[in-house]
Amino acid sequence: MKKVLSLLKNYKKEAFLAPFFKLVEAVFELFVPLVMADIIDVGISASDTSYIVNKGLVLVLLAAAGLTVAITAQFFAAKAAVGVSGTLRKKLFDHIMGLEAREVDKAGTSTLITRMTSDVNQVQTGINMSLRLLLRSPIIVFGAMIMAFTIDVPSAIIFCIAVPILAVIVIGITRFSIPMFAGVQKLLDKVMLSSRENLTGVRVIRAFNLQDDEKNSFYEKNNALKTKQIKASDFTALTNPITFIIVNVAVMFLIHKGALRVNIGAITQGQAVAILNYMSQILVELLKLTNLIVTITKSIASAGRVSDVLDIETSTSAKESDVTVEENKTDATGDFIRFDQVSLKYTEGSDDALSDISFTVNKGMTVGVIGGTGSGKSSLVNLIPGMYEASEGTVVVRGEDVKTCDRIKLRDHLGVVPQKAVLFKGTIRSNMQIGNEEATDDEMIECLKKAQAYDFVSEKGGLDAEVLQNGKNFSGGQRQRLTIARALVRKPEIMILDDSTSALDFLTEKHIREEIAKLEDMTVFIVSQRASSVMNADMIIVLDDGKAVGIGTHEELLKSCEVYEEIYYSQFERK
Repeated sequence: MKKVLSLLKNYKKEAFLAPFFKLVEAVFELFVPLVMADIIDVGISASDTSYIVNKGLVLVLLAAAGLTVAITAQFFAAKAAVGVSGTLRKKLFDHIMGLEAREVDKAGTSTLITRMTSDVNQVQTGINMSLRLLLRSPIIVFGAMIMAFTIDVPSAIIFCIAVPILAVIVIGITRFSIPMFAGVQKLLDKVMLSSRENLTGVRVIRAFNLQDDEKNSFYEKNNALKTKQIKASDFTALTNPITFIIVNVAVMFLIHKGALRVNIGAITQGQAVAILNYMSQILVELLKLTNLIVTITKSIASAGRVSDVLDIETSTSAKESDVTVEENKTDATGDFIRFDQVSLKYTEGSDDALSDISFTVNKGMTVGVIGGTGSGKSSLVNLIPGMYEASEGTVVVRGEDVKTCDRIKLRDHLGVVPQKAVLFKGTIRSNMQIGNEEATDDEMIECLKKAQAYDFVSEKGGLDAEVLQNGKNFSGGQRQRLTIARALVRKPEIMILDDSTSALDFLTEKHIREEIAKLEDMTVFIVSQRASSVMNADMIIVLDDGKAVGIGTHEELLKSCEVYEEIYYSQFERK
């Protein structure tokens, strides 16, 4: 919560002026019962029309002045609330973008989306209402009590009894409401996750006729959310009827007491009406205050959830090193890339995804990584750009330990084509510029040709052809070729192709490999389950259950590695 409130320091003026103008409005409002008392005691009792009209004009001026300062207060409160939520959302987004894949996986994508949207919006509402009412309502309540004491002390004592009772009830309900609304937000995460999974996997769901199962699963999560929301709302809703009961009982005693005081001449009729008006003001403000408490309760719960994300410290250090990556391209041993007894666990207590992997790669080599499903191929190459951090051992890339080097500078020299071809809504040009913002049209076209993508791009309208979200207007193979072109336009020193040609036919894949092989001084990692994709590599790493069971050339591995031999001859006939 402190991290969220600290953002208000950028809106000190608004955070001061909003409650200040609300206090001014409260002062105007507190004078209204006194003016009404004068109208009754002086104007009406004496049948003085001019006095009534003059005092009526005073009431109009008080109302107009109150409206003006209320609108002004709303302006400053809204400006501060929207500003803080915008800054918070940006800060949250920047922090999430700085997290490593391990932290994002642990938190969950749907949860992060909920916290950036629903939770931040709830914080915005809480700040807005707090700046407007958090001071105004108590000032009206206590101000009305003080004004009542200036009129008649015996009648005002009733206020002193009612207000503390109401305060205890409101505080008690608030205390128990916060964990309830925190639970509501957690269930909202589950509903968001279910929605996201169903929307992204709608084709699979329909293909297997799982619509009814998924509907039931969603209904179950949604009903749990609804039940929790109803329970929390029912509990907080107790505030209004309890408040009404206590205030109405107080009003009943106040009317009785006031009537007795008027009969003995201790107070006038106008003063009795003024005291009742002050009690009515207290009732209205307490209702506002209870609604505000509910909103603040939700806001506190949401702010806590946002702070939990901001408190996540990345498990990797992306600090700038004294020697930049540019200045030191090999380590002391002269190796361009070196894995030294590397092991990887995705979560504490889980089994090793990689275990005791060691190899060295010289600049300009082509390295094939092959193995069965779940053998750790993607895990291995994800360690090179520092997407994950090795649990044990050392990964050296371009002469620096990935754990301590500047990740941003390191990744400037890498071109990564992931398993899932990801394209962003825009155009072919805008997607290519993700790889290199300064790339010319000619350079983009050249890379599209190398990736065997230029023909279908030309048919769709060239570099300005539209790309829908996730590249849905392109086939799987087309998306893969576009992501390869995007990596090539980066002109990387290290190219990682993580099973990125799985949707391509053998001939197209062969042409792409040939084009990449022509590029000088580029170190290439090819991850594949196809032996044909890696058999011409300078070095092949064979993985099985996270272990390197063979490292060598194609010919060497056929003689020494049973796993590689099995993979190869399952795809090619023995001669």
